[in-house]
Amino acid sequence: MIVRNSLSINKDRIFGSDRYESGKRKAKALPTRKLAEHYCQLKYSQLNSDVFTGIVTIDWKQMVEEYRESKKVQGVAEATLYETALTLRHFEQLIGKCNSKQITQNSIDKFIFERGQEVRRSTLNKDIRNLRTFINWCRGNRYLNGAIKIKELKEDERPVKSLNMPQIRELLSATKSNPSIYMRILLALGTGLRRGDIEAIKVSDIDFVNNCITTNSKKTKKAMASRPVPLDIIKELKSYVNNLPKGQDLLFTDAYSYKKWRKVCNRIQLQGLKFHDLRNYADTFIMPSRFAFS
Repeated sequence: MIVRNSLSINKDRIFGSDRYESGKRKAKALPTRKLAEHYCQLKYSQLNSDVFTGIVTIDWKQMVEEYRESKKVQGVAEATLYETALTLRHFEQLIGKCNSKQITQNSIDKFIFERGQEVRRSTLNKDIRNLRTFINWCRGNRYLNGAIKIKELKEDERPVKSLNMPQIRELLSATKSNPSIYMRILLALGTGLRRGDIEAIKVSDIDFVNNCITTNSKKTKKAMASRPVPLDIIKELKSYVNNLPKGQDLLFTDAYSYKKWRKVCNRIQLQGLKFHDLRNYADTFIMPSRFAFS
């Protein structure tokens, strides 16, 4: 049985989608006629999935426009839509404006190969992710069959920047005048915490008596109730906390500045050093007794 889904417009020019399911009226209001028409078409296909089982041939322009309108209805950010539009534009330039029947595994593989000649692997993988989302949407609307497979390519691991003790002392010395950056660096070196986890530390998480911090990893979703902190760093941490405004709970209220980090690294000839590289020294290279705060 086919379920009907119609477009309605009330006296206030509010567009909507009306349908009846199991004898009950269901409606949804949308801001524009175009969005309402697209939503009607989308729900019509979904509600009648048991009736329509074949693949529908549709031209490239209509597919792209419907995809964009569909994602708008879902509330996808404009920045994300823009990134996807760029990927689809590159697909147009390299493969052409294919209709749904012409988008095959061969055309996808050709795009990945030719695009890979123009950009770095990381950028290519971003295009692959955007294209995969588009293809999955097309498949869900029966514009494509389910045989197409898209996988990201393995990226070469970036070598870890190796620092010696004089360079680390120089980094600490260069950031001494900026307490928040200086403290972030010490915590990364001394505890091995990721930057995101360092940003989330609260003053109440610090145990100055037992020299430890309670942490919750955003990446692994694991908590550590008593992460040891070197004594020298605890002393610096205590001094930093004493200078915070009374009642402040977050250890850092200012946002991490990538520009400031790059400026410091360039000034001491450590171009290419990432903040994440610092945590690699926590258990292997840096020992508490070797810190020299100056």
